[in-house]
Amino acid sequence: MTDQVGAEPFLPNGTSLTALRDAAADCQGCDLFRNATQTVFGDGPESARLVLIGEQPGDQEDRVGKPFVGPAGHLLDRALAEAGLDEVPRYLTNAVKHFRFTIAERGKRRIHQAPNRGQLRSCLPWLRAELHAVRPELLVCLGATAAHAVLGQDFRLTEHRGELLAAPETMAGAWQVMTTVHPSSVLRASDRDKAYQEFVRDLRLAADYLSQTLKERNDYDNRP
Repeated sequence: MTDQVGAEPFLPNGTSLTALRDAAADCQGCDLFRNATQTVFGDGPESARLVLIGEQPGDQEDRVGKPFVGPAGHLLDRALAEAGLDEVPRYLTNAVKHFRFTIAERGKRRIHQAPNRGQLRSCLPWLRAELHAVRPELLVCLGATAAHAVLGQDFRLTEHRGELLAAPETMAGAWQVMTTVHPSSVLRASDRDKAYQEFVRDLRLAADYLSQTLKERNDYDNRP
């Protein structure tokens, strides 16, 4: 298999998250499956109102088989709670489902490498299928790679961070999209406290949007 095959041939007939997750375990749509421990598919309920999408699984996620279980995931959990999103049903996933890495020159430490455009494009059918299954009210892209997967390579995170945008037709299922930084960038920031507060600020905007949509739905359901 090469990175030109893409995930499309591996998609199942069923559209449930369970069917998708089972099928993704055998995906060989790009070359990343060769060295990764396993496919790291999304995690969360099919009824999730919020989907958060990162770049790719990291070292710990690759070993455990779940997204956002490493240091960046712990920071994300804390920020979601502080933003008032801890009780909102959410689904966590990544644009690319296999860990891309290189081995350190000394030792066996696996060093993260960003996925290339071909790998991102090859894995995109999984993300589209996840969004079609979940149909979230809001999709939050964590970092530039996730934003490019959803909104295209010309999208500039620095220009539109924190804005609510209409989901593109290619991502049928999501209502709105918002972009912010990846939590791993907060961990790397020279001023981590400031970066964290700015991250929480973005997530509060997401919380406000979801609160408003819930209020509007309740008002509609309780109309005379």
